[in-house]
Amino acid sequence: MPSAVTPQRRSRDASSDDEDVRSSAAASSAAKRARLNINGDSARTALDPIRANGYASDDDDTSHGETVRRRRPKAKHQPGSIVRVKLANFVTYTAVEFLPGPSLNMVIGPNGTGKSTLVCAICLGLGWGPQHLGRAKDVSEFVKHGEQEATIEIELAADPTRHRRNPVIRCNIKRENNKSTFSIDGRPSNKKAVIELCKSFTIQIDNLCQFLPQDKVVEFAAMTPIELLRSTQRAVAPQEMLDMHDELKEHRQKQKAIQAKVQADQDTLANLENRHRMQADDVQRMRERELTKQRVRYLEAARPIPKYMEAKKMYGAAKRSKRQAASELEDLKREVEPSLRAVNAKQEYQQQVEAVTSARKRLVQEAEKTADGIDRKLKALHDRKGEFEAEIEAEKNGGKENRKEVARLEQNVVRLKKQIEEEPPDMDISGYNERTREKQRAMDDAANKVRELQRKQEDLGRNGKEKNQRIQQAKRDLDNLESQAGQQETKLAQTSNDTFKAWEWIKQHQDEFEKQVFGPPIVECSVTDLQYVDQIETLFQRGQLLTLTCQTKNDFRKLSNILHDRLHLAEVNIQHMNGTLENFPPPIEREQLGRYGLTGWALDYISGPEPVMAMLCANVRINSTGVGDRDTTAQQFEMLQSGPIENWVTKRSSYKITRRREYGPSAMSTNVRDVRKANIWTNQPIDMTAKRDLQENIEGWQSEIAEFVKENREAQTEIEQLRTTIRDNQEEFRRLHAEKGQKQRLMVEFKALPTKLAQQEEKLAAAQESLAEVRQRLSAIAEKQEQLGYERAQVAVDYVASVESLQNTHASLYEAEIALIEAKSDLAHLVEKNTSFKDLLTAKQAEVDHLSEQVSRCHADASQIYAATKRLLEEGSAEFNAFVQELPQEMTSDELEAEIDSEKTRLDLQHEGNDRGIIKEFENREQSIQKLRARLEQLQEELADAEDRITGVRERWEPELDRLVGMISRSFGENMQQIGCAGEVGVAKEEDFEDWAIKILVKFRESEPLTPLDSHRQSGGERAVSTIFYLMSLQSLTRSPFRVVDEINQGMDPRNERLVHRRMVGIACGDPSLSTSPDDEESNGNANRSFDSVTVTGDAGLKAPGSQYFLITPKLLPSLTYARGMRVLCIASGEHMPAKAEKVDFGHCVDLARGLRSTVAVR
Repeated sequence: MPSAVTPQRRSRDASSDDEDVRSSAAASSAAKRARLNINGDSARTALDPIRANGYASDDDDTSHGETVRRRRPKAKHQPGSIVRVKLANFVTYTAVEFLPGPSLNMVIGPNGTGKSTLVCAICLGLGWGPQHLGRAKDVSEFVKHGEQEATIEIELAADPTRHRRNPVIRCNIKRENNKSTFSIDGRPSNKKAVIELCKSFTIQIDNLCQFLPQDKVVEFAAMTPIELLRSTQRAVAPQEMLDMHDELKEHRQKQKAIQAKVQADQDTLANLENRHRMQADDVQRMRERELTKQRVRYLEAARPIPKYMEAKKMYGAAKRSKRQAASELEDLKREVEPSLRAVNAKQEYQQQVEAVTSARKRLVQEAEKTADGIDRKLKALHDRKGEFEAEIEAEKNGGKENRKEVARLEQNVVRLKKQIEEEPPDMDISGYNERTREKQRAMDDAANKVRELQRKQEDLGRNGKEKNQRIQQAKRDLDNLESQAGQQETKLAQTSNDTFKAWEWIKQHQDEFEKQVFGPPIVECSVTDLQYVDQIETLFQRGQLLTLTCQTKNDFRKLSNILHDRLHLAEVNIQHMNGTLENFPPPIEREQLGRYGLTGWALDYISGPEPVMAMLCANVRINSTGVGDRDTTAQQFEMLQSGPIENWVTKRSSYKITRRREYGPSAMSTNVRDVRKANIWTNQPIDMTAKRDLQENIEGWQSEIAEFVKENREAQTEIEQLRTTIRDNQEEFRRLHAEKGQKQRLMVEFKALPTKLAQQEEKLAAAQESLAEVRQRLSAIAEKQEQLGYERAQVAVDYVASVESLQNTHASLYEAEIALIEAKSDLAHLVEKNTSFKDLLTAKQAEVDHLSEQVSRCHADASQIYAATKRLLEEGSAEFNAFVQELPQEMTSDELEAEIDSEKTRLDLQHEGNDRGIIKEFENREQSIQKLRARLEQLQEELADAEDRITGVRERWEPELDRLVGMISRSFGENMQQIGCAGEVGVAKEEDFEDWAIKILVKFRESEPLTPLDSHRQSGGERAVSTIFYLMSLQSLTRSPFRVVDEINQGMDPRNERLVHRRMVGIACGDPSLSTSPDDEESNGNANRSFDSVTVTGDAGLKAPGSQYFLITPKLLPSLTYARGMRVLCIASGEHMPAKAEKVDFGHCVDLARGLRSTVAVR
């Protein structure tokens, strides 16, 4: 059983950390143990009995003698750093406890002993998921084989401003149901609270610059410079820097959108203005034609004006003719006047009689009117008599009511006086209050219990809903097991849950992207010939099978932001691919592959969407990777080595040729790997185990739901009982309250009796006064009745007189009418005698009348034309009125018609076309030009505002970013200089802030210039050195309390590894003496400070170390640099481990090694 070698931990707080260098020992139940000295060994001397194999004696529990080394002051852990990690049944460990130091911790041990397990424990124990480790996808896979539950306990150093003791986070992982539960300081908690606690210490497990596990090293190396910039800011900059960077990206997007609009509007404006200029002359000619057409319209509209002038002339002529005829009529009348004088006299007499008759008719009408008026007045007086009688009746009725009110008030006064004499009984208010409070408390207690039961019901409902959702999901998973597409999506979920969630989200939101976004090859692609499925799957790495493909850069950025920032999905790979398969031709034709023993290209055996296939060509090179169904012979291998094919796969092996052209044509290496069994693109039968698990889960959840229903019913029964209790208490409460209120009301009413008595007495006096007023009003009405009688008698006398006057007036009218009849008879006799004179006068009068009618008719015609002309001028435009004023005053209708015909002829001679449409288009275009100019001004203002916003944020963000990157660059350059190389770090500043990136330049040879760090220019070892130095450059700036790097030194040669290790020790432990290279030290006469010969007796020369650092490595070179402050955690396992692991004492092993070395030196 592997075990970390740490001593049994004592109870302590954050300030009581153990010594700087300690060999770990497995946790045990030993009651006592020896105290450790500064090297981590027991405080023994050379006289202590030690076995030859380094084990302590079984019966030796105490130390002898004194330690030969002086204890240095204990270093303190930074807030948030790891003080202790305790594991049980986790991966390879049964039970273990790690006690890391506050600075550099080297975790060493052979492969397979469980070094990376410590990294996994830190990640999972602090609340992050297995996707950040790149190993198993389910937490249940970290439970030790054969066990059902694993435990992780991590103690973090406390922040004195927020904590009184170190927070202890405990994580329990259960194999069943793949669940994790958390607690903080012994109190149950959840994953979210644990992560929030870690984030309060600025712990960033999801940042590869802070936490770099072994299986994520490749992913870190594959980070783009843009991603590296974001991760660097997360590691060393405050959140405000990231917010400003995001704000700059957003402002830049808006600025680009405005610039695009400005450019588009400027292009449109230039086009419109050009067309406007080209059409101006034609439009001018068309406008002249329009003016001619307008003149024709004005002339036609002006036709009433000359007609009016003509009608006016005719009216004047008719008036003159009428005056002449009237004059002739008057002359004729003078000639016949003597003959007609008698007739006229008789006519005058007749007219006088008619006037008298009319006057007497008017007198009759006036007499009738006077008699009618007196009659109406008599009727009105009769009506007033009825009104007085009604008023008397109303006053009498009111008097009755007043008398009743006086009697009632007198009774009230007597009753109130009697009540004042009788006092009400006393009452105990405090007793009533206490009894009502008791009832209220009982109701509150019952209500609280009801609320608790209701909350329990809500919890049961939520749990039941959650179980139902799980049942539905499990049923869908069962359905997916039955279909091919479902099986592929199930495989995707098993391979990467984050990618599965991302693909599910993309399918629901495809319409939000510019072009279709394709899923990972697992679901989008298939193998066309299953006999090659093993060879094909061998070509793919796990990340390549999970890559999502976007066809536009905007979709790539949008999807990346959504999945990483909004959905917080970490294990998601996205690639932008806008090329086609035509961009990836094979190196040779397929017909030529037979000579190499190959049957085709990998591209020939895979089908899928073209963008996904193009992505695979770019990443996996399936267009240039050959596939064969037989093993490669020696002759074919030689041909392939010298040929254009660099990758091919056969039935049992996969080959990759790497050529280093800078070292000559013969510098090549071949990597051969075994073909693995396919498990993705296979038509496998249904996984019955998975099906059985799903069915068992469904049954289990249904049982839990049934139990929830039962508990809910029991809670509901108890709630009904409590509600009955509440109702009973409410009724008693209301009864007591009513009884108390009744007695209080009686007391209040008794105290108010004197006031009521006074009020009733006042009302009684007022009622008696009102009754007296009624008697006075009755007396006044009687007087008015008497006066009305006198008036009625007088009006009756006047009515008799008016009737007599009417009779006399009628008699005189009859006399006048008889005289009128006689006058008419005499006039008719005289008229008959003068008929000839009358006919002559009649003819002349008829002529005058005819001329009068003609004058009226001409006047009417002229008035009608005048009204039309006036309306025309009022309704016409100013231009039309001006045009009318310019017409000749004497123009006739014929002349006007001739002018109209002339203008129409001129109009016919001009070119005719779609004038109105072209002019309208010209005018509309002119309006569009004006609007575009106005919009361009507004857009220019918006653009200036956007530039001001960018400048304001950039002036705050860019100098701070330059300062941080400058500090990183200086540290990186110093680190590279220590190994005889050069390097610097800068910021690649593009126009778009989304494209800003970290630019790392390195130089490993004197003859080379500084070149960007990438996979094409540097070897794997060089990239590893650059990567670790970059991470070390963040150490002094980091905001995270600890950092983890797992096996970053695998690609380094011994010299670089030794130099990197020395530099890392100096930075992590704060030892300035390690800032120079070993060569410099040797030239100055300094002794080599290696792990197996360290002797430090003081703290001189040390500075404050950086954050806590974990360096995991399976290999350990001899004579590595050691400094005070670093701690070495040795992990040992194997068949030779003793049953009691605490017996392993590395301190004694070190003493034994020193003793042997000293003995050899003496000899």
